[in-house]
Amino acid sequence: MEPTTLLAFTAALTVAAFVPGPGMTAVVARALAVGFWGTLPLVLGMIAGDVIFLTCAALGLAALATAFATLFTVVKFAGAAYLLWLAWHLWTAPARTDTVDAAGRPVRSSTRVFLGGLTLTLGNPKTIVFYMALLPTVVDLSGLTVVGWGELVAIVFVDLLLVGAIYAGAASRARDFFRDAAARRLLDRTAGAMMAGAAVAVATR
Repeated sequence: MEPTTLLAFTAALTVAAFVPGPGMTAVVARALAVGFWGTLPLVLGMIAGDVIFLTCAALGLAALATAFATLFTVVKFAGAAYLLWLAWHLWTAPARTDTVDAAGRPVRSSTRVFLGGLTLTLGNPKTIVFYMALLPTVVDLSGLTVVGWGELVAIVFVDLLLVGAIYAGAASRARDFFRDAAARRLLDRTAGAMMAGAAVAVATR
């Protein structure tokens, strides 16, 4: 694929990723609650959702996506429900003074968090519009090859991982300032409120 096309796609994707939305709000909220590494599965799940939409666009399935609008609506509300569940757990979490990953949660929770990020992206209208409407104006999808698709997937992975890491890293640094139990409870409730706000944003768009 032409370097200029790849640069144009990267620029458009970066701008779209950095614009605050439900996804990055959820990333910040989770990073405030559990730190950087506990947020990584959420970011990876969101990236997987982007790759799915990119693949649908590359295969010319925009019309199919429209036909299955009801399915996307179900996914959207599932993602919103998951965020509300996380918000509830953060809001009701007992006061703690540890600075270790929030939940000391078992490994299996990473899978749930990953799936939560996936459903969040699949139900996010902003992502749908980007890949189904804006992407064709940047990339000539009619002439897209397997190699070209692979290049775009690599850009999506690296770009969104970096943007997610920036958001999560900043929130995680802020989290380190809250060490006593009262401050940590306030932080958890702030993160819970942000997560609930992201859920409402997803459900009402």
